[in-house]
Amino acid sequence: MMDAIEKVRYNLIDKIISINNQGFLEALDQLIVTRASQMEKIEVSIEQKLLLEKSEDDIKNGRLISQEEMSNRNIEWLNSM
Repeated sequence: MMDAIEKVRYNLIDKIISINNQGFLEALDQLIVTRASQMEKIEVSIEQKLLLEKSEDDIKNGRLISQEEMSNRNIEWLNSM
């Protein structure tokens, strides 16, 4: 079930997508950037930090695949079920 924050977030996204005024969108973007920089930092668990470090190591050492290749793997996996 969607919690209250997610519901507000999705409603905002729907409204933002419909805006075509570039100036308004730029002002909104600046407001969000400014506010985000004033918010508290997010704490991550030790496990999350380890996963992020592993990801950074994969990137640094070229252990990557394209989104297209990942999608193909997912399709193959789903088809094998």
